[in-house]
Order: sequence, then C-alpha cells, then structure tokens
Amino acid sequence: MLRKAFHADLDQIAQDLVDMTLLAASAMARATTALLDADVTLAESVIDADAEIDRAREDLDERCFGLLARQQPVATELRIVVTAMRMSADIERMGDLARHVAKVARLRYPGSAVPAELRGTILEMGHVAELIVAQAGSVIAARDLDAALTLEREDDAMDDLHRDLFGRVTSPTWSHGTETAVDITLLGRYYERYADHAVSIARRVVFLVTGEYDVEAESSHEDVEDLVREF
Repeated sequence: MLRKAFHADLDQIAQDLVDMTLLAASAMARATTALLDADVTLAESVIDADAEIDRAREDLDERCFGLLARQQPVATELRIVVTAMRMSADIERMGDLARHVAKVARLRYPGSAVPAELRGTILEMGHVAELIVAQAGSVIAARDLDAALTLEREDDAMDDLHRDLFGRVTSPTWSHGTETAVDITLLGRYYERYADHAVSIARRVVFLVTGEYDVEAESSHEDVEDLVREF
C-alpha cells in the first residue's frame, strides 16, 4: 500500500512538471507578444505571473524532499526524484527568461525595443521557444528517449536564429545605436537560454531512462547563467 502511494506521488510530480512547462510556454508566448506590440500591461502580467512558476517549483521540491526523507528511494526511484528537482529548476529558469523578455518590453515602453527589420526574427524565436517547451513537456510525460534526443537536435533552429540576430547587430550597416544593440543582444540570449533549458530537460530524461548524463554538455552553458539571471 505504501509503495503504491509512493508511485502515485511520483506520477503526480511528473504531471506537475508538465503543468510547469505549460506555464513557462504561456509566459514566453505572452512576453513575445508584449515585446513586439509594446504592450506594457501584458508585460507586467508576465512579470507578476512569474511568481506562480516560482511557487510551483518550491512546492514540487518540498514534496520531493519529503519523499526522500520518508521513502528513502534507491536506484531508478531515486533518479526520478532527484531528476524532478533538477527539471523544476530548469523550468523555473525558463520562466525567469520569459520575465526578462517582458522587462525589456516594459523598459522601452511606449516605444518598441525591436527594430522593424528584426521583428520577424524575434517572432520566429518566440515560436521556436514555444515549440521546444511543448516538446519538453511531452518528453517528461512519456519519458520518450527518442523524442528527447530529437528535441536536442531541434534546438539547432534556435541557435541559427540567435547567430543571425547577433550577426545583424554587429554588422557595419547597423543603424539603431548602442542601446538597441544591447537590447537585441540580451533578447537573443534570453531566447537561446530558454531553449537550452528545454534541452537540459531532455538530457535529464535521457539520464532518467539510461542512467547516463552528458555533464560536459550541460556545464558548457552554465558559465553565462548569471547574465540572464541578474537582469
């Protein structure tokens, strides 16, 4: 009976992680709209709603710690609990990145932070971000190893958009000044890091299924985390 309740708790934690990805997806979608439409009311709502993702992470982590203390899981069950806490941290950071995008929209209101010729690129980055986080939620729900590996490959689309954006900002023909260049550089990084965290979730699912984790690939992204966390 106790083991059945334990596994029900694990299933609920997985569902809660999926629900968190939905919150992160909504946050980035609304942040992108606020950015492109110079909608300060929508931007404020994204900034305020980030607290909901933070609370969801705190609640999930608290329940995971409770399971560790009460059930003392081992082997695969231990991997599930520990991996869930790491994934909740990834999703919470995705929410933070959506908040950062909304903060740029608020900072430049009533103007727009995005020049007209870059609106299409930013819009596409928003679409890719939404697609990747939706895939991350599906990977968590199904523990689908093939889908996890596919998600990591699909992150290449975001990397390509980021490189294109950076190339246009650093081009000799750039005519929008330093302030806008900084805004666009930060925005590009926020979207790229958002996708990186979705990839991190996929890698954690691979670890959950196989017991193997690419530590080197993960650490290659951590050296710039403070840039987006402190904005």
